[in-house]
Amino acid sequence: MKVGLVYDPIYLKHDTGGHVENARRLKAIMAHLEQTRLKAKLTEIKPRPATTEELCLVHEEQHVFHIQEAAERGGGWLDGDTVMSANSYKAAIYAAGGAIWTTEAVMDGKVDSAFALVRPPGHHATPWRAMGFCLFNNLAIATRYALAKYQLERILIIDFDVHHGNGSQEIFYEEPRVLYISTHQFPLFPGTGYVDEIGSGKARGTTLNIPLPYGCGDREYELVFTQIIMPAARRFQPQLILVSAGYDPHWADDLALMQVSTTGFAKIVKIIKELADELCSGKAVFCLEGGYNLDALAASVKATLDVLRGETSPEDRLGQPHQPLIAADITPLIKAIKEIHAL
Repeated sequence: MKVGLVYDPIYLKHDTGGHVENARRLKAIMAHLEQTRLKAKLTEIKPRPATTEELCLVHEEQHVFHIQEAAERGGGWLDGDTVMSANSYKAAIYAAGGAIWTTEAVMDGKVDSAFALVRPPGHHATPWRAMGFCLFNNLAIATRYALAKYQLERILIIDFDVHHGNGSQEIFYEEPRVLYISTHQFPLFPGTGYVDEIGSGKARGTTLNIPLPYGCGDREYELVFTQIIMPAARRFQPQLILVSAGYDPHWADDLALMQVSTTGFAKIVKIIKELADELCSGKAVFCLEGGYNLDALAASVKATLDVLRGETSPEDRLGQPHQPLIAADITPLIKAIKEIHAL
């Protein structure tokens, strides 16, 4: 099983100082992949920068120029959450280009599946606004690119970051060729992702939100993946699966209150891989979003890559939560979503 990895030191140049989304995230992942000798088993894919034209597949030209000009001025805070430096624009166009290049490698058969280890992250970025640590919406740009270049009719995006991908939802809310599915803690930033946000016009039904109560862990995530996401994906019959891979639902992550373990992420990825193998010849692209506990992030990314390579029991050094929270019963939520989407 040939699995690709996109990475470049340029992503470390997005200097956010003491911000929780910082270069130490990628350093921790890469160090762990080196130490466990997994990196040598992956196919290295060097990214290229996205062009302005490619960025504008998703973003307003004014927004692209705003980020470029902010970098030329030395960076600064774009809002209360999102900061950039002088090199952030270059890192961001390489992040978007990395997502595109990863998708091309999978679509052209150079690798079976792949992971874009990029930053800044992307799923909160809207067509005209940077927010939630995100400058450009990397995966959305890759999606638009794949729709155009490969004349695809159906792409599935699965977003398992702990925060709702408001930018991705907004971008594809009226796009019937894209099924966007999000699992996220609710309520939580950015406050979107209600079950009744389902798309509009010809795309009605192609946005599927699964807002989960705090405390959800491996069991709850496995339930929503098997009972909601699998049947929705099978009905949609995607030709490509793209994943906004956020590891902040991990129990060790302090930015939210979910209880997923590294083993839980491995189960999620196994389900996604099974869907890709069944529906689209294994074509799956993962793109890094959140995840801020360095040990949990590194271990969970490695587990993801292990599963993509065909490993059945990835290592879980952190185990289960030491003081588990009790999640609310999600049976009524699952029932409601099934009714809304006729699953």
